[in-house]
Amino acid sequence: METVSKALSHGGVQGVYRHESAATRCPMTFAVYLPPQAADGPVPVLWYLSGLTCTHANVMDKGEYRRAAARHGVAFVAPDTSPRGPGVPDDPDDWKFGCGAGFYLDATEAPYAEHYRMRSYVADELPALVGANFPVDLSRQGILGHSMGGHGALTLALTYPERYRSCSAFAPIVQPSTAGWSAPAFERYLGADRAAWRAHDATALIEDGHRFPEFLVDQGTADSFLDDGLRPHLLKEACARAGIGLTLNLREGYDHSYFFISTFMDDHVAWAAERLRG
Repeated sequence: METVSKALSHGGVQGVYRHESAATRCPMTFAVYLPPQAADGPVPVLWYLSGLTCTHANVMDKGEYRRAAARHGVAFVAPDTSPRGPGVPDDPDDWKFGCGAGFYLDATEAPYAEHYRMRSYVADELPALVGANFPVDLSRQGILGHSMGGHGALTLALTYPERYRSCSAFAPIVQPSTAGWSAPAFERYLGADRAAWRAHDATALIEDGHRFPEFLVDQGTADSFLDDGLRPHLLKEACARAGIGLTLNLREGYDHSYFFISTFMDDHVAWAAERLRG
């Protein structure tokens, strides 16, 4: 593992690191913020999954999470959104597919199956790497994300409920199998059989019996993707039918940007930290 950069922030350390990934078969870069409490022993870890077109740097530069992470003693880890580099298949004319748009799934279709294994990377490989190299307590993990990353957080929590004590999201794509900006990517990654897509769709997972204790979701009412791509009412309906706790905050006038995310990031870090204690 290579250290790309380190900087002090709020008494802790913001680092960026790079390593060769076995899951994605290419170099991967990720960010780790260690709060000052990590100097005294392992701390809980909160994973943040970014949205379409993003890297680890978007939330690191604009997410404003470090003050809250330092206050609550939580490590904050932000992986990339997809494999990148020479030899990684991409579609540079489509911002909703390829590099920057891995959708946190393991692709099964050629030529994407070789590299686009973001579920395995985020759920298995990266936690093992972080656990071996940083003072974090992997028995206390939480996960959150934005947009495509919100989809990833919800589906990973529903798939591996024993791994995560908290799950929250900003403007998540709650039913990507039927959303116009995600269904085409699902077909290219997973094939035409839509039954295979259900394992990567939060509402379908809930319908199929997967459970998680509770979710926190913030959604801006001025989000231009609200009605066609995000549709939080579908998650609300699925959670109500399944008896899953859902706090859905509709934030009047907020859009899809990091101005929105940074405004409510403290709430999400505090909400996760409460569930990660003990």
